[in-house]
Amino acid sequence: MSLKHPSNLAQRVIVAVPGIPLLLWLTWSGGVAFLGLVVLLAVLATGEFHHLARRKAEVLPPGYLMAFTALFQANLFFGFTTSLVLFLLLFMVLVVREVFQEAGSRILNIGASLAVVAYVNISFGSLLLIRLNDLMGVHLVFLMLVCVWAADIAAYFAGRALGGRFFRKKFFERLSPRKTWEGYLAGVVSSVLAAIVFAFADPGLDMVMAAVTGIGIGALGPLGDLVESMFKRDAGVKDSSALIPGHGGVLDRFDSLMFVSPLVYLLMLFFYITPS
Repeated sequence: MSLKHPSNLAQRVIVAVPGIPLLLWLTWSGGVAFLGLVVLLAVLATGEFHHLARRKAEVLPPGYLMAFTALFQANLFFGFTTSLVLFLLLFMVLVVREVFQEAGSRILNIGASLAVVAYVNISFGSLLLIRLNDLMGVHLVFLMLVCVWAADIAAYFAGRALGGRFFRKKFFERLSPRKTWEGYLAGVVSSVLAAIVFAFADPGLDMVMAAVTGIGIGALGPLGDLVESMFKRDAGVKDSSALIPGHGGVLDRFDSLMFVSPLVYLLMLFFYITPS
């Protein structure tokens, strides 16, 4: 999420002062504590995404989708191999539901419900699977947080100070008029530098791979914000919710982290963890 409203900066800081240490502590603790955090955020994000989707389609009631999310995340945590089965069961429920209702488009109704649970659960599910890895999990989640925060802060201040000075066109004006190329590039550079500094302080991380991860996070993180902006514009709302004072909702606050989590999970599988 980009820092879009300067007038709310003080409010954001007030929320972040207790919020960041709590987030770091739960990440460090891992186990059931981290599962509880992920389930809470994923369930809230599902409710927010449902709020957006229902403006365009007759989505399955939020309670069902939120229960599915909680069950899906618990399924990943306990290592059950039924994730695909859960999605198939949900799809069957949605199809049968459309047989008996007349409102809306059948394709849009089914697609919107699936989009809600797929986007949220793949994102937060990847984050959970990263942390569950005993070898690299805690190192990578901390690395992700540091890089996302560094990129976010740098993009905000560089965009305000340098926006439009070097590039005549905005970064993606159709979806996010305030984003600039100067801010985007500053975010990428800051993400890489933050990754290198963090790897220097954390012997559990290889500096070269951390830098590569920092590039990926810095480059793709802003796309998470653009994707969420796309959904909000389509739904005609400003924020996904007003849950977090000064920040909006869970989707607003964690959009970048959600978007880069699958990437970091794949990097962990193919580059950080070598077969024994």
